Amino acid sequence: MKTFEEVHASHDWESTKASIQDKTGADVEQALSAHKATLEDFKALISPAAESYLEHMAHKSRAITQRRFGKTIQLYIPLYLSNACANACAYCGFSHNNNITRITLNKEQVLQEIAVIKEMGFQHLLLVTGEHPKECGFDYLKEIVELVKPHFPSVSIEVQPMQQEEYEGLIQLGLHTVYVYQETYNRTNYKTYHPRGKKSDFAYRLETPERLGRAHIHKIGIGCLLGLEDWRTDSFFTALHLNYLEKTYWRTKYSISFPRLRPHVGSFQPNVDVTDKQLAQLIMAYRIFNPDVDLSLSTRESKAFRNNMLQLGVTAMSAGSKTEPGGYAVYNKALEQFSVNDDRSPKDICEMIKAGGYEPVWKDWDDCMH
Repeated sequence: MKTFEEVHASHDWESTKASIQDKTGADVEQALSAHKATLEDFKALISPAAESYLEHMAHKSRAITQRRFGKTIQLYIPLYLSNACANACAYCGFSHNNNITRITLNKEQVLQEIAVIKEMGFQHLLLVTGEHPKECGFDYLKEIVELVKPHFPSVSIEVQPMQQEEYEGLIQLGLHTVYVYQETYNRTNYKTYHPRGKKSDFAYRLETPERLGRAHIHKIGIGCLLGLEDWRTDSFFTALHLNYLEKTYWRTKYSISFPRLRPHVGSFQPNVDVTDKQLAQLIMAYRIFNPDVDLSLSTRESKAFRNNMLQLGVTAMSAGSKTEPGGYAVYNKALEQFSVNDDRSPKDICEMIKAGGYEPVWKDWDDCMH
């Protein structure tokens, strides 16, 4: 059986980009009328030609989402444990190249953080670190997952890629979900953004979801960083990756996230501007392509955009997020990984969701849907 790296290699970046650009209105109409959308249909739905069909896409995306998930939005909150990082990613505030104060929370500080988070009502916790094997590697994560799991029904991580046996060890402690983003699927340009550190190994990162699948994780989250390369081409490769994983590790659930580059410490500016209209198109295209995948929208996005996307395909939102270690209780201000755009409180987010005719869900789907 082929690995995803082999599948990825069989699709040329420039040819794929041209194929998306060449899609016509007729291709979009065919995609919208299909009972089950294909990868070629997905190309049509993210193409420039589809911009004239956004209202039709919105109606279909809303109907599919409500049929599969009901009128619910899952709420989660990130807890940043450490900004230590051995990588030198050009676009990230945690980059090893940035001259900043490095913080890694100890157990006592983590307990202070989760006390505040629990008071907010959250039951789905996302643990986030920079990528530093010594400061916040497997041994540290094992201690922290074991520490926080009694307090939350659902614990997820967004950390450095690890080995299969390390994932298996964390799963035994109750780890539910792992988010790992390729950032860009453009292998030629990947090294430009990731010049040093473990993250510079394109193939190792690309194979991470397969190690997770073999470890029998409950859910895997994937995605690309919108703004590095052509968003349409990168999103096609993300859909290709999702398609491969669902067929290969069919017992696992999947999630797609949509991080757009935001201001941070450093001078990197997005190579590609992804407008709100284009991001809405992309989210609706994913929903039409895959009725079952969770679609998550973080506080990187504006209040207005998150309000508008409530009914158009999204199934999960973060709320009240702090993107610096100790941001809830321990420190008033440390380095943020990126700037939060939607700074409303969890209570305000819940009121917005209810005003839109939806229900905020504090627990994971499996706990609330029985």
